[in-house]
Amino acid sequence: MTTEDTISPLPEWPEYGLVEDLLPTLTRWTTVGRRAALATLVGITGSSPRPMGSEMVVADNGEVAGYVSGGCVEAAVMHEALASLADGLPRTLDYGAGSPVLDIQLTCGGRITIFVRAITDLSVYVSRLSEARKDRRALTVLTNLKTGEMRFSDAEHTAAASGEFAKLHEPPTRLILAGGDPVTLAILKLARSMDMETILLRPLGPEQGPPGLSAASYDRRNLDRAFEKLLPDRWTAVYTLTHDAFTDLRIAEYALKSAAFCVGILGSRRKIASRVDALRKAGIPDATLKRLHLPAGIEIGARSPVEIAVSILAQITASRNATLPQVTR
Repeated sequence: MTTEDTISPLPEWPEYGLVEDLLPTLTRWTTVGRRAALATLVGITGSSPRPMGSEMVVADNGEVAGYVSGGCVEAAVMHEALASLADGLPRTLDYGAGSPVLDIQLTCGGRITIFVRAITDLSVYVSRLSEARKDRRALTVLTNLKTGEMRFSDAEHTAAASGEFAKLHEPPTRLILAGGDPVTLAILKLARSMDMETILLRPLGPEQGPPGLSAASYDRRNLDRAFEKLLPDRWTAVYTLTHDAFTDLRIAEYALKSAAFCVGILGSRRKIASRVDALRKAGIPDATLKRLHLPAGIEIGARSPVEIAVSILAQITASRNATLPQVTR
């Protein structure tokens, strides 16, 4: 741990709470040789501003990413995390109604339990998470709530042993978009701020993709060639905004025959019946058609490209969250 005068104070504006994906931060800390502690929300009684399994990481210089409450306890958790890095001992923290920590109460009126431990080998922890993400597979991290020892399991539904907490790490949402209009561009920009992986399809489109999109994420080949590369998994959403009926239906059919959890077509409500009928004739059963959103986006009265993009990303978020498993203890 660094000396006390080098510890960064908790920022007055909690931008660290905007960080949901902790892996990039942990990867950076590993590169510069930082040590880190991990705080996990392992118990909730009553209401909680954050879901079970929410996590926060604290570096040995006091840098923080993620959050485990609505801002009520983060400073205290940071202090305990730094102490854990100093003495190597894990800590179980109890805050809220009925907690012995009387000076920290939650505005929601509930009670939360947070387990804090130093990450013994940060490079190994980052490596295992990175490998799973690269392979687009889930990884379960099981923590002993007495010793703080962590073990990994590639089995997605690994049951926690007595005294363990199981935290499931799933791949980030991947969004495959087809199109080239302003709505498509707005979705790409907003999706990046939501930590979504984005892939843009635009058959025979410009040689250079739109600003901010890597060359590897832009595919201008014909659909048959593009489909050979794309393998939508159950963490993938596919939305087509080409304004070409034939192309939209081909992409939707391909996506619905894959494991993609959410599929959407941008267009007029007047075309819903004909498009659904065409997909049925293509062999898509009614049960699978439940994953299809026609027209794309939730109803918010959207008019501008950014508003339509917000409605589509909200729809994807709601669909993804509906499929998320419960974190178990």
